[in-house]
Amino acid sequence: MGGASPAHDARRILEALQSVVLGQEAATREALICLLARGHVLLEGVPGTAKTLLVRTLALALQVRFQRIQFTPDLMPADITGVSLLSGTHEFTFRPGPIFADLVLADEINRAPAKTQAALLEAMQERTVTVDGTGHHLSDVFTVFATQNPIEFEGTYPLPEAELDRFMMKVLFGYPAAALEQGILARYVAGFEADRPNTYGVTAVMDAAGLERLRRAADAVRVEPQIMAYITSIIRATREAASLTLGRARAPAWRCSRLRARSPCWRSGITPFQTT
Repeated sequence: MGGASPAHDARRILEALQSVVLGQEAATREALICLLARGHVLLEGVPGTAKTLLVRTLALALQVRFQRIQFTPDLMPADITGVSLLSGTHEFTFRPGPIFADLVLADEINRAPAKTQAALLEAMQERTVTVDGTGHHLSDVFTVFATQNPIEFEGTYPLPEAELDRFMMKVLFGYPAAALEQGILARYVAGFEADRPNTYGVTAVMDAAGLERLRRAADAVRVEPQIMAYITSIIRATREAASLTLGRARAPAWRCSRLRARSPCWRSGITPFQTT
């Protein structure tokens, strides 16, 4: 698996996603780009627009470990990272939490208070979890896909800037077209169930090693200096705009260059004429 060209492999992953997630072509493409760029993704849309389905399908296509965490007001940081338990030998043993997976779905992330959201900060930035002074490394594939509902605000906690800064992109999910929505209903009548992955009909495109090869190929894409200058000018303009209360730091500029270079179109290089 994953032995073809990088462009072919990327398209195969995209086709696997879009064979299950109907009517969300832009969202599936953007989510895949972020994954290849080693970035975390904030998925925003009303309930029932296939946000969870997208991540489940991606895990199946890549043969990686998937874990869903339902964020609630009473969720504690240790429920995410794990805890140290006293064993029968009077020694503490670390029991990993659900964050120790490859693709982690933080479902309705804004329903948990800030202290619980903060449990993700170190993991998303350093890909490490520290419990009782001991660091535990996460997998190389580790990526957080967080969802939030843009309509409902009762019982929610806005994501702080430090948390938002960890996400490479916010991917928007809307309602599908009428014809596609009818097709979705027909699939459910035929036996498809979103909570039963065995009904997706998805076969593995590659494994974790294949994804890492794909990421390395993306890292090799050349970005012209003019593009770097263009991105820098945009970031600096946000610091001077009177309509913005907080300008962007260097990290978004770095992310913009990574996103631009990692489109599944797979060009050998990116020039100023290819940025639109």
